[in-house]
Amino acid sequence: MKVALLQRAWGTADAPHRVGDVFHRGDGDGWTHCAQGHKHWGLYGAAGLLLWHEDRVLLQHRALWSHHGGTWGLLGGARNRAETAEQAAQREAAEEAGLDVGSYTVTGRYVDDHGGWSYTTVVGRAMNAVVLTGLTGETLEVRWVPVSRLAELPLHPGFAATWDTVRAIA
Repeated sequence: MKVALLQRAWGTADAPHRVGDVFHRGDGDGWTHCAQGHKHWGLYGAAGLLLWHEDRVLLQHRALWSHHGGTWGLLGGARNRAETAEQAAQREAAEEAGLDVGSYTVTGRYVDDHGGWSYTTVVGRAMNAVVLTGLTGETLEVRWVPVSRLAELPLHPGFAATWDTVRAIA
């Protein structure tokens, strides 16, 4: 039963996510504040997937209406109560861009702890630079970006602040 639920949440090779698919809200969806006084999405923290292929990373151009809209960052979002950071990052990447969990290998993680709230960057390596499309209204575009060109993009402030640390994990 649990596998069937995960397959419905993440999609499968036979039934991948498509534009317009409806995803149920998780129990971690909601705003909270950390000990530093910042407002964050994710009652139990959040996680995102930093996926590498050769010298490129997979980034999401965030919808203008979203928190830090118009910036580029990782596919990711709120963790649910019973999820590990890795599970949350994988679920979010599947929901937002249809990324198959079997198309990459997790190689590490970094926790940015704000005191009472944290963001975990799950780092992985893709076997191929799969072509993906944003599947939800949260995404304007999903693109493989050469690392040498990251400075040309308006990056999500959290991603920009941790980039030097998380890039070393790859």
